[in-house]
Amino acid sequence: MSDIGDAIQAKCLAFGDRVIKLNDYLLEQASQEEDVRCVMEEVRCKKEEVKGGSKQHQPSYIKRHTSPVPVYLKSVATLANLLLRSGKSIGANNAEATNAISKADYRSKSYIAFKEARESLYWIELLHRNEYINDKQYESIYADCEELVKLLVHRCKKNRCTADGVIVKRYSDVIPEWAQVLI
Repeated sequence: MSDIGDAIQAKCLAFGDRVIKLNDYLLEQASQEEDVRCVMEEVRCKKEEVKGGSKQHQPSYIKRHTSPVPVYLKSVATLANLLLRSGKSIGANNAEATNAISKADYRSKSYIAFKEARESLYWIELLHRNEYINDKQYESIYADCEELVKLLVHRCKKNRCTADGVIVKRYSDVIPEWAQVLI
């Protein structure tokens, strides 16, 4: 593998580790918030029972297990999982590219890895905008992902990656013969 290939693979592995840790952190934070909400609900129900003497409320252990998952918990879990998928996909496609069976396969996998890195930037931005991650976390992981994007852009430009894996050398490769007369 080349020096740039080694650098990309090392970055992919490091970024994948960071994404996994961030995913675990976000899900842990969200579950802690849910635990706090459940405790607050239990306290509120007990106060109402003491005030009114009514037994209409279900016991707290039943409420905890029968209540639907809150929307905010679903959204943070969804965003975290989308980032996890795209972040892991960068490394997987890079590994596929380094072990490609043809140049076209190499170009295609490199381009997919680049697209997944750009998608990861989007999910990181969305997590930050919705205040699931703080500024320090955002700047750190965004910078890592941006550096990975730059490495992949360099590789794609060097190998002239395109969406369909075809190298465009000159206009005549993509413009039909009848239209070349017009140029």
